[in-house]
Order: sequence, then structure tokens, then C-alpha cells
Amino acid sequence: MNSSPVPILKDLVLLGGGHTHVAVLRRFGMRPIPGVRLTVVARDVHTPYSGMLPGLVAGHYEFDEAHIDLGPLCRFAGARLVHAAATGLNLERREVCCADRPPIRFDLLSINIGATPSLDVVPGAAGGVVPVKPISRFVERWDRLRERVTARSGAVRVGVVGAGAGGVELALAVNHALGDQLEALGRPRSLAEVHLFGAGAAILPAHNRSMRKRLQDQLDRHGLRVHLGQAVTNVAPGKVTRADGSTMAFDEILWVTQATAAPWLGQSGLAVDDAGFVEVNATLQSVSHPGVFAVGDVAAVVDHPREKAGVFAVRQGPPLTENLRRALLCQPLKPFRPQRRFLTLISTGDRYAVGSRGWLAFEGRWAWRWKDWIDRRFMSRYRDLPEMRSNQGPDVEAGLASPELLAEISTAAMRCGGCGSKVGATPLERVLERLEPIQRDDVIVGLDAPDDAAIIRVPPGKVQVRTVDAFRAIVDDPYVFGQITANHCLGDIFAMGADAQSALAVATVPFGLDHKVEDTLVDLLAGAVAMLNEAGATLVGGHTSEGVELSLGLSLTGLVDDGRALRKAGLQPGHRLILTKPLGTGTLFAAHMRLKAKGRWIDGATNSMLQSNRDAADLLVTHGAVACTDVTGFGLLGHLVEMTRASGVNVELRLNAVPALAGALETSAAGWLSSLHPHNVRLRRAVEDVDRVGAHPAYRLLFDPQTAGGLLAGVPEDRTEPCLAALRAAGYDAAAEIGVVRTRTDGAPVCVTDAGQ
Repeated sequence: MNSSPVPILKDLVLLGGGHTHVAVLRRFGMRPIPGVRLTVVARDVHTPYSGMLPGLVAGHYEFDEAHIDLGPLCRFAGARLVHAAATGLNLERREVCCADRPPIRFDLLSINIGATPSLDVVPGAAGGVVPVKPISRFVERWDRLRERVTARSGAVRVGVVGAGAGGVELALAVNHALGDQLEALGRPRSLAEVHLFGAGAAILPAHNRSMRKRLQDQLDRHGLRVHLGQAVTNVAPGKVTRADGSTMAFDEILWVTQATAAPWLGQSGLAVDDAGFVEVNATLQSVSHPGVFAVGDVAAVVDHPREKAGVFAVRQGPPLTENLRRALLCQPLKPFRPQRRFLTLISTGDRYAVGSRGWLAFEGRWAWRWKDWIDRRFMSRYRDLPEMRSNQGPDVEAGLASPELLAEISTAAMRCGGCGSKVGATPLERVLERLEPIQRDDVIVGLDAPDDAAIIRVPPGKVQVRTVDAFRAIVDDPYVFGQITANHCLGDIFAMGADAQSALAVATVPFGLDHKVEDTLVDLLAGAVAMLNEAGATLVGGHTSEGVELSLGLSLTGLVDDGRALRKAGLQPGHRLILTKPLGTGTLFAAHMRLKAKGRWIDGATNSMLQSNRDAADLLVTHGAVACTDVTGFGLLGHLVEMTRASGVNVELRLNAVPALAGALETSAAGWLSSLHPHNVRLRRAVEDVDRVGAHPAYRLLFDPQTAGGLLAGVPEDRTEPCLAALRAAGYDAAAEIGVVRTRTDGAPVCVTDAGQ
């Protein structure tokens, strides 16, 4: 989605969306380096802020208040966001390996993936406890626990294993939240029973005596049961066993013990310490691989060892940004020395906090207000983003780039037009070698034996269905964009009841050095091929060129029995209209471009676009559909009007029944609309009594252009419920009956109701 006139010369990959990396993203957004492509690989699109997790659990913060949204932040930074979990590193090839997608190449890598509580050292813990990290998974389990509390009538027992600062604060938050929940249900707070386990003789072993005493008093005041001096040695479902053989039963066991690192870090060849954390020097570089940096909990700073605490990760943001910038521009790095003393503020669940710095300890409601102010100020830096600077290259103009980098820019920028803009033969050959399109017997000449054109056989009794579509990138991840584009283009084939046969691709990739162009093209076409293969179609050829921004088009052929193709015509009075996917991709991505869409909304829209219409088309045909189309650029109303004209009917559209993607009603109401939306609105004359329905929250979505949208079909009334049940069972959770076909009358062809009848 982001374009720049400067060719891509170097790839900086941020692995993980932790506290340090969000600071890097903000700073790169304010001061980008021309020629550097920034990519974030993150398992979650919302980064939880550990300092606010206890407040979230206690009920003092909402989800969005305690999470940094990587979607708009990456957009602000001009970074590609790859929503995937890393599974390993290939340091020789400089690649980040992820499941179910091509590896991601880097010139410079920074790792900020945090740590997870060690579960392997205690038998049964791996399957019987809820680790507090990763925090996103913990929040999901916490929500389910609260649901169970509501559904039951007896006492609730929760065990928290780990008596450090994190365990103590979490135990107090859980106790407060469950007490409030029980009280709201009209039940005694005392039914919530929270136990804290620690192997040592005291809580908070890394803190001063006064801090420990104050927090022990708070645990006693709130009625928590504290069990110290005996390690937990075994976990069974709902039970913990201590070293002395005593056993206790719990509804949930939360694990906040010593953290460990992902094993693949050491397996990749990086130097790691005894706990598996990446060893880095004072410049935050790996001691074994200078092109790799590591920060936060996943790093072990050899020269300045410190405990695992969020405050250190936050403080590493500025020095990491500076050293990444210097490494990219071939400048000497600066060493970083973390502070020895730091402020600790631990909340007690009830808007009260205990704090310490060095030997000093204190407590009070004022301390909680101070912590709340600090946390909210930190979060506001990533929610209220400053105005973006131009990507026109201030660093190069300011003389910060090395002569070598300037020479690379000069060489890569001198690109020809016409056939001279094609991707070179050598990198293109390497790209094709890495693609694996399926083989089909009816493809006589394809990519397995490239020629001037492909040769495709049409089997007897079949007719060929042909379509073409193309657009610029809607997401920054080229692999996902390739998937979406293929899915979108395949929609026309499936809407006609045909099977996909073959595809030709026309791709434009951003200017860059040959290996950068190659990497982008591999990701783009691999994504498209993955969807084509799944649909049974094979990529048989195409054309590639370089340009300012990423784009992809596909020309597709499909096969259908002669005389059996579904058309837009064929709707009959009494047919029910079924829509297989929710609306809203246009407005959501319009908002995303302006940093106004939440990351989870874009994630939901992306997942919808990645869902194939193939199975939906088969089910619609099975249940008697004789008219069908896919909902794309002209919006639901535009494509519905095409069907009414072709069929000679009117329709009654039930606006309340039209499904919408999460966030779409909010962004459309705020006026964040696609640039195609005003053109689609011209069709409002097709709506009867438009003034009456125009104020409905879903009205604007009728005109919202969809990318890889769902299918719209007419199904006989008696087949509608079985059809919907089959669609939902197949994964089309939002499939809905949105209207009924009526006999043609004078006047507007679409009567919109808002009664949800």
C-alpha cells in the first residue's frame, strides 16, 4: 500500500511487536530512511502493555486502553505488517521462517518477541495451567474463566504460581475482579478464593524489605492465601502438588514463574545463555551475529545483566532505533547502559498501589493515580500519532547515507520504461523455480515448459468461462495480497458455477535491487499460487514489470457444463436472497489508510477476503440457486440491481439482516468511505423511498465496494434454511437471508425495509 520514489535497497525486519519495537516504529515513522523497507512480523496485531495487564484484569481498563494497535502504527511507520508467528531463523540466508508462507528476507533483523513462563520443568504444567505470557492468550482464557464464574453458583478457587512482582500483582487483580463480579451477581465476595504460591521464603525476592512487607500486608488485607517455602512440583488437571506432598484443587491455575525463550532462537545458531535468551552486547547486537539485534525479555545483555522487566524494554526503544539507523547507514554503533535503579509501581487491584525505587518504598491511592498517569501517557504516544513526514529522503539529503548506499540508490533508480521495465530474466527464472503451481492434463503448454503463450484444452461438453481483474495492493504483506487478489478474481468463476482451470498473472513490483524485486515477486506470486492451487487452477504464465507500487492482476479461465452456467438472470418471485459474506472491506480499508481502523478490524476483514467462495458456490447450486453473482466493486446494491434488471423482478431487501464486518458500521458512520463509494451512491435512485431508510446505520454499506466479497444468490424458499445451515457449517458464519424476490412493478426495483422481519 505504501509507495516511494526511492528504490528498495535494504530490508529491516522487526520480529515481534513488543514494547521496544513499538518505539522503533513510531520513531521511524517520524524520520524514515529512504530505500529501507520496514517489515514487522507479529503473531498478534494488538500488543498488550504489560504495565496495564493487572488493571485490565481488575476491570479498570478496556481492551483498547491496554493494547497498542499495530495496524495504524505500522501504517504510520510505512511498515509492512506480516501477521504470522515465526517458527525459526535461517541466518545463513538471512530469513525469518514462518508457518504456511514463504520466509521473509532481511538485511538487518531485530527480535522483540518476549518470553514465556517455563512449563517444562514441572510435570503436567504444560497442559494444566494458564501461562500469563503471551499476554494475548492469557486474556482470552481470563475472559472464559469469568464466563464460568457467571454460570456457576459455588465458590471459585484460583491458584497463582509465582510470587514475584508479576504474580503478586496478578493475584491481587484477579481477587478484586472476581469479587466485583460475584458482588454484581448478588453473591458474597468471599466466594472468590485466590491462592499465591512461591518457592522462596518471601514474596518479591528481587525487591527491598519494606516493599515486600507492604505488599504482604496488602495480600493479607485482601484475604489472599499465600503459600511460601515449597515449590510446586506437579500439576494435574485442576490440581497442584507442592514439594511437601500437599495437594490443592483449583478451577484455574495461573502460571507466572521464571520465563524462558523460544527454543528455535538457539537452534538457529544465535548465541544464547543458559535459559535460551539471545546474548547481546552493549549496542544490543547479537554477540554471534552482528546483523541481528535483540531487546526486551528475549535478550540477555552480557555487559549489563538485568532482571526481566518491562521498564528495561521501554528504555531500550531510543538506543535500539539509533543503532538500527546507524547500522543501516554503515555508521558506528553507540553502546547503551541501562539504569541500575528504576521505579516499580505494583497495583493491589483496588486502585491502590505500592511502589519502590532503590531502598525507598511507599504506598497509597495517590501511588495508583501516579501509575495510571504514567501508563496512560505511555499508551497515548502510540494512539495519538503525530503527523507523518514525507518519505522523500531527508536522511540522504542530509548526508547521513554512506557513499556505497548512495551509489546503490543511483544505480537502482535509473529504470527504463516499456519492455525495459520488465523484471530481469535471471531473477524471474529464480522466482519461477520457487513456485509450485499444480499440474493439469488439459494444460498443454504452461510454466513447466514456457513458450510465447500458454495452450489450454477445452474438454468436450464444456464451455470456457473467462474473466480478468487487477488492482493495487490493499495490504502491505505481498503474500497475503497475492492470496486476496487470486481469491477476488476466482469469485467471478465460482459465481457462474464453474470450476477454475488456469490463470495468467500481470504483476508490478516496486523498484529495487534485483534480489529485493525477486523476494517481493516470490511472495506475491506464491500467495496467488496458493489460492489458485487450492481452487484447482494452475498458473500458466504472465507478465512482470517494475513500478512505483505493488499491483497484481489475473486473467482466469474456468470450465462449466454447456448450458449449466449460473447467470445474474434467473431470479423468480418468492426466491430468498442469500449473501455468504459480510460487507465492509471498502470502508475499513479507507479508514485504515487514515490510521482510523483498529488492527483487529483489518485482521477480520483480511480473513474474510481470504475465505474462498468455492464451497459456497457448490452449496448454493446444491440447494437450487439458479441466479448468482459475486459482490465486489459496485457494492451490494449495484450487483443486486444488475440481477433485478437481468431477471425482470423487484426485490425486498431487509437492511437489518445484512451482515457487516466488525468495525464497518463505525467507520462508515464516521465518514471513512472508499473513493469508489460516491460513484456507487448514484444508484440510490434504484431504492424506493430512499429518504426513509437513509439514516439506517447499515445503509451506507449498500454502496461499499467489496474486495473478495461474498456471493449473492436467489434460492427457493423451501431450500433457504437448509442452505444457510450448510453454509454456516462450512465456515461461512455470517451467511444470511437478506431479502425476498418480488414480482416486477413500476417504480424503483429495490424496496429496503429496516424491520428485520
